[in-house]
Amino acid sequence: MTKNVFVQLLNVSKSFDQDEAIIKNLDLDIRQGEFLTLLGPSGCGKTTTLRMIAGFELPTSGKIVIDGEDITTKPPYLRCVNTVFQNYALFPHMNIYNNIAFGLKMKKMTKLEIKNKVNEMLKMVQLEGFENRMPSKLSGGQMQRVAIARAIVNSPKVLLLDEPLGALDLKLRKQMQLELKHLQKILGITFVFVTHDQEEALTMSDRIVVMNNGIIEQTGTPEELYEHPKSKFVADFLGETNILEGEVFKLKKDEALLKLCDEEDIIRIPNHNYKLCDKFMVSVRPERIRIKEKAEESDVWLQCELKEKIYVGSNIKMVMILKNGKEIIVNEPIGQNFKFSDGIKNYFVTWNPNHTIVIKE
Repeated sequence: MTKNVFVQLLNVSKSFDQDEAIIKNLDLDIRQGEFLTLLGPSGCGKTTTLRMIAGFELPTSGKIVIDGEDITTKPPYLRCVNTVFQNYALFPHMNIYNNIAFGLKMKKMTKLEIKNKVNEMLKMVQLEGFENRMPSKLSGGQMQRVAIARAIVNSPKVLLLDEPLGALDLKLRKQMQLELKHLQKILGITFVFVTHDQEEALTMSDRIVVMNNGIIEQTGTPEELYEHPKSKFVADFLGETNILEGEVFKLKKDEALLKLCDEEDIIRIPNHNYKLCDKFMVSVRPERIRIKEKAEESDVWLQCELKEKIYVGSNIKMVMILKNGKEIIVNEPIGQNFKFSDGIKNYFVTWNPNHTIVIKE
């Protein structure tokens, strides 16, 4: 096993009955003490992957290793993992103390040991004084913290979280994202988190695994995936972006010129040993683009018209239309957004060539 790798999925596949494989020859290394997120759209296989690590589903083929031990066929209760579900799965007939203490009682620990560990957990998740409350008397955020306390009180080596914030309102969800990340740092144990929310993944993760149709599209830090996506799917799924298609028609020492499909506009990109007629898709993030009334010699300049201007709170989203009818989204901060002049129809969108993400497929 590679140094610091704690969980390994080795050539793991999963099919149900005679159906096509949901997970296809998946190889994944999860490091000790990291916050790793499985990110992808519904049906991509992320929850099935989590359930196989937990032992709720068995792989059709392949092997799962935790801390050097092959646990592929071990039942869930013999694995050093615990799971937090989206619906929290608290015992409705037990108060908070007994919910957290349940696993400890199953281990036949003494009452004093149980009391000390439960109190420690209540302090950690900031629920001291809530011992005698029933789950029905708690808010969504409080129930989520109880579910986490119940999971970590047994000192698992890996905590699995299956969209645990999905039922919370937006404000509480953002608060709990920060609390979960902080808690993971305190505990120092491996968190494997499942979500389809891109912003959530970027906010919380040490590394993100982007999944699509049962395979891993790309793995990396949030910054690596956002700034250097290796496929159209990753660029398009992880955050908002503009995808354009072009072909190399001219090469210079330090840059290549791409002619956009269906029009004469040109995109300049740094030359990384490209060849004439190489075809690319390029991705440009909306926050990297600016709108101008006149083109200049530097940077990228594409002629366009304004279609729509939308206020979204932190910025102004402007939908611009290129000559070929393709839309370009531009996000500009409030107070710095471009002021459109009366009587002017044609504008230009512009960005630094170094902000063009090249996707060669």
